[in-house]
Amino acid sequence: MNDLVRQHTALGPADLEWLHLLVSEWQLLSDLSFADLVLWVPTLDGSRYVSVAQMRPNTGPTSYQDDMVGHLVPRGRRPLLDAALDEGRIVREGDPEWREEVPVRVESIPVRREGRVLGVIARNTNLLTVRTPSRLELTYLQSASDLAQMIAAGSFPYPGRQGDSDLSPRVGDGLIRLDADGLVQYASPNALSAYHRLGLAADLVGLHLGEATAELAPSRAPVDEAMVKLASGWAPRTAEVEGNDCVVQLRAIPLKPKGTRIGSLVLLRDITEVRHRERELLTKDATIREIHHRVKNNLQTVAALLRLQARRMDSDRGRDALNEAVRRVGSIAIVHETLSQNLDERVEFDAIADRVLAMVAELSPGRVTGRTTGRFGILDAEVATPLSMVLTEVLQNALEHAFGPAEHGTVEVGAVRTPGVGREEGRLRVTVSDDGRGLPEDFDAQRAGNLGLQIVRTLVEGELGGTFDMVPAPERGTRVILDLPVASEKQ
Repeated sequence: MNDLVRQHTALGPADLEWLHLLVSEWQLLSDLSFADLVLWVPTLDGSRYVSVAQMRPNTGPTSYQDDMVGHLVPRGRRPLLDAALDEGRIVREGDPEWREEVPVRVESIPVRREGRVLGVIARNTNLLTVRTPSRLELTYLQSASDLAQMIAAGSFPYPGRQGDSDLSPRVGDGLIRLDADGLVQYASPNALSAYHRLGLAADLVGLHLGEATAELAPSRAPVDEAMVKLASGWAPRTAEVEGNDCVVQLRAIPLKPKGTRIGSLVLLRDITEVRHRERELLTKDATIREIHHRVKNNLQTVAALLRLQARRMDSDRGRDALNEAVRRVGSIAIVHETLSQNLDERVEFDAIADRVLAMVAELSPGRVTGRTTGRFGILDAEVATPLSMVLTEVLQNALEHAFGPAEHGTVEVGAVRTPGVGREEGRLRVTVSDDGRGLPEDFDAQRAGNLGLQIVRTLVEGELGGTFDMVPAPERGTRVILDLPVASEKQ
C-alpha cells in the first residue's frame, strides 16, 4: 500500500498512517457486513482511482475472486465512488451489479480524516446467498452500519487502539452489543458460551456487562477498577478476565455514528488454552534456565577442585595439565552461564569470546594484549559450546607457544559472518592471529599431536562440520583459520 499511495496519490505521511490504521481494523467491518471491501484513493491528477487495499469476509462468500489491489479505474466509470468522494457521504443508490452471474450490491463509504476525504471504501455484498436474516445477522449489519458512519465521519478507527494481535478477538469468536448504559442488547452464541465458562449461570441479555464481568472475577484476586467501565464499552480498550479456570479476552469498541455514543461492541475470545500453553512454556523455559545455572555451578565447582589439586602438585607438568583442564571447564561454564540468562537455546557469542579471551590472557598477564574484531553474532547452543572450547584451545596454544617468557605481543580474534543464500547455511570464518615467533618449518596442523590441537580438530571437523588450518601470518607470527557452517540469526 505504501508504494501505491506514494506513486499514484497526493496523500502525505499522516494520511497514509490513517489508512494503515483503517486497514488494520477493517476485517471487523468486512465480517460484520458479510461483504468484500476495496479501498480506492484518487490519483494525483484526480482523473482516476487506484485500489490500495482489499479485504474479504470470514462470515460470507466473496464478491471478488481476483486480487483488486493495484487496479486503476477512470473517474466516471463508477458513479458511486464519485458521489461518495465529492459529497462525503455513504452512497447506497443503484441496482446490483452482476459479476460472473452473481448479483453484487455495491456501497461506497468515504474515508475521512480531519475533515478531508482521503478515499472511498467500496463495500461489495454477494447477494446470491441472501436469506431472511437472523437476530445475529441483523445485529452484525446494524453494527457494520454504525462503523461505516463513523469511518465517514472520521471518528473510526481509534488511533493506537487497533487490534493487530493474532489473539485479538474477531467477530466470529464472540460478539456482544451493548446500549448506551452498558446493558446487553444481544450476545452471540459464542459470547454466551464464553461467559458460561467464566461461571455465569444466567442469560446475558438485559444484564449490565461491566458489573456482571466484575462479579465473575475471582474473589481472591483484586479486580481492576477499570473493568466495569471497560466491559461496559465506555472506551476502546482490551483486557482479560479470568475466572472459574477460564480466561476470556475482551475488546470494547464504542459506537458513535453521529458523534454521541449510542452503545458499544464487545468482541471476546476464549483464550484459556492459549494462556495455559504460555504458562507451560514459561515453566519449561524457567526449568531449562535453572538447569543451565546448575550445570554452570557444577562446572565451576569442578574447576575449583582441579585448581586446588593443581596447587598440591609437585610436578610442573602435572600442574600445567590441571590448569589447562580448569580453563577448558571454565569455557564451557561461560556458555552455560549465558544460556541460563536467555529464553531460548541461543547465545550472543561475542560476549563469550571476550570472556574466553580474558580468561586465557591470565596465562601471560601484562605481556600479551588480546583484542577482537568483527562479529560472531547469535549462535545455537550446540555450536556455542564446542566453539568456546575450540577458541580456548587455540588462544591457549598461541599464548604458550608464540611468545617467550619475556616477550610481548598481540593476539587478535577476528570473526566474519556470511548469511546463507536460499536454503544454504551461512558461514562463520574465525581467525586467531598472533605476532609471535611463528610455526616451525616442518609443522603440519593436520598431524600435530599435542592434546590441544587434537581437541580442536575433533570439535571443528567432527561436531561443528567445519575446517581448521594453521598457517604463517602475512607479516609475522601464526594465523589459525576456522570455517564453520552456522544457522541464520533470525531463526
